[in-house]
Amino acid sequence: MSTGISSNTTSKKMSVPVIIIGNGPSGICLSYLLSGFTPYLKDGTVHPNPILQSKLEEAAHLPITAQDLEYLSEGLEGRSSSPASLLFDTLLRPNTDFLGDVDSVLDWKLEPQRAIPHLVLGRDQPGGAWNAIEGSMITLSRGDWMGLPDFPFKEWTRLKRRNVRNDRSTAGDILNYYQCYVKKKKLEHNFLSGAVVTSVVKVKRGDENSYGTEIYQRDAELMEGNAHEGSLFKVSGFLKASCGPRQTFSFYAENVVLATGTYDSPSWLGVQGEDLPFVFHQISALEEAIKMGHIQSHSDPVLIIGAGLTAADAVLLAHHYNIPVVHAFRRRVNDPALIFNQLPHIMYPEYHKVHQMMKEQSVFEGGPYAGYMSLPEHHLVDFHCDRKCTFSDKHGQRKMFGISMALVLIGSNPNLSFLPKNGTYLAIDTMQSVNSKRNPLDVDPFSYECFQEKGLYALGPLAGDYFVRFVQGGTLAAASSLLKSQKR
Repeated sequence: MSTGISSNTTSKKMSVPVIIIGNGPSGICLSYLLSGFTPYLKDGTVHPNPILQSKLEEAAHLPITAQDLEYLSEGLEGRSSSPASLLFDTLLRPNTDFLGDVDSVLDWKLEPQRAIPHLVLGRDQPGGAWNAIEGSMITLSRGDWMGLPDFPFKEWTRLKRRNVRNDRSTAGDILNYYQCYVKKKKLEHNFLSGAVVTSVVKVKRGDENSYGTEIYQRDAELMEGNAHEGSLFKVSGFLKASCGPRQTFSFYAENVVLATGTYDSPSWLGVQGEDLPFVFHQISALEEAIKMGHIQSHSDPVLIIGAGLTAADAVLLAHHYNIPVVHAFRRRVNDPALIFNQLPHIMYPEYHKVHQMMKEQSVFEGGPYAGYMSLPEHHLVDFHCDRKCTFSDKHGQRKMFGISMALVLIGSNPNLSFLPKNGTYLAIDTMQSVNSKRNPLDVDPFSYECFQEKGLYALGPLAGDYFVRFVQGGTLAAASSLLKSQKR
């Protein structure tokens, strides 16, 4: 993607009001909102929620971003704990959980005077983590819930003549849709792809004219303060290049938005031998092994550890190629917290098939699924150099298995190594590492600005929002805050 930035610029200093780190759905949506595209209540429309409709009519002449989001979202209920997410979702897809397809009540107007110059930095092409997901994988959410404002996913599928199965789509189609969105909305000049951020520190205004490293080492401590006036963020990193010298950049911004997601740093078990060469932490390793013919139907089993959807995807992939699987997880198969016990059977038949296999083909009793064995309530003890591994069950009994490769798929953590203390000082519990589910960043629910750092915002999983459908509410809140602060 073009950025409007010359190759020489990246080696020099450049100042911009907003820098967004991460070019996934959150970064794309926020770029749209900061590019002058402004949401209003559509003339003549009636929202199914009469209380919300009444509130919207009170200030119909004002854009949603200029209104009181706390007032508008008061009393809304739904599948998200974020009031801003519930508000934006019900404006984009009114009562979609109950009424099916209801047109958005928003009218989008391009108002260049409201645009805020910004730069979106991403490691890969627009789409964020969707670049790394196997394209044939079926998404968890319905396709229309993956859509971004003013260009519904269904409109894209009609243009591309795509057939959507059970209202869900493939990861490849979702990635293509996001990249098409950036082009269709003419946002390319805001995006710098292949940009790896290595540090974000706060510096005093005027210090951006100096290049002494001593200044930035000294002022890194300011990141933990609350003083925003008279300061800027210095965002440094490098551009990925296939050949030639690595090019570095340093940008300065009044505000920085963290939209990096959690896909970069897979979680580890922390057991002995986990760093052996046949142990992997991403499903892409299984895809590559199958593609290269390193594992086949007659190979030793693939060990898959985890009871989430990524582990289930790995089981389905291996099962498709008749590759034997040993599937280990710590929970009971009927644990209410298990994700399979929360998904409707009709929409997610393949995941319920895996859950059925987990229940019916355990190590304790045989079953109808050849080449698959589950180990419920088992803990891995260690890996051995000879491609063996030891497990302990809930009674302390140990079992050893020979395997061809192991996939530890137990979730992931955000990579905030570019922030002081890995960003822990921004979390709800500052004594623990950042985790999107257990310890997200502590943000204002109606601006998504970090409580511990003025001018620093967090979106998506970093702020506790997981699904694309709901991360967009955070972008509405952040855009509203940024627009109001720029006006001041």
